[in-house]
Amino acid sequence: MCKEDNDNLDLSHINPAYKRALWIVVILNLGYGIAEMIGGFLANSQALKADALDFLGDGSITFIGLLAIGWSLRWRARSALTQGIFLGIMGLGVITTTAYKIFVLNTPEAELMGILGVIALVINVISAVVLIPHRHGDANMRSVWLFSRNDAFGNLAVVIAAGIVYWTNTSWPDLVAALIIAGLFLHSSWSIIKDARRDLSKINNK
Repeated sequence: MCKEDNDNLDLSHINPAYKRALWIVVILNLGYGIAEMIGGFLANSQALKADALDFLGDGSITFIGLLAIGWSLRWRARSALTQGIFLGIMGLGVITTTAYKIFVLNTPEAELMGILGVIALVINVISAVVLIPHRHGDANMRSVWLFSRNDAFGNLAVVIAAGIVYWTNTSWPDLVAALIIAGLFLHSSWSIIKDARRDLSKINNK
């Protein structure tokens, strides 16, 4: 048996239930990501825009994870590595745009921000629950789980920020929430890259 064939011995990622879970996550993330991005512009909320970017990124990356089913462990690890790098770039992008917004302060619509934040939280909780049975496995499977889990924390930050914006009538809570989401991007990026490199190291040491 060749080395590439040995990479395929772990078949947990081919579970039909895992495929269904990924499709659910893809549809929820891409669908709501578009809606929340529109809402972010309407509410003038940097946190909502960052969260929407998170949804769209997660949906796209999860779709890549879906395509990666059936690939060898080597290529699934490479896929996860690409996902981690992409997520890191997204995080840096959010930090850059948020830094710009500091000099162009506009108070967001707190009510719309809060409503969309609550809906986002519900969607990510659903996604996380769907993925719980599949959170262990190779780097590609773990990356998808990490996205949904961390996103729920980001959504909670948006909801809390909306309440503070409503109370103080300032934009700072919105910007802080956006930076928190960017931090979650970078944390997930590092975790995914580390897992992917570990999987690749195991393969190379066989």
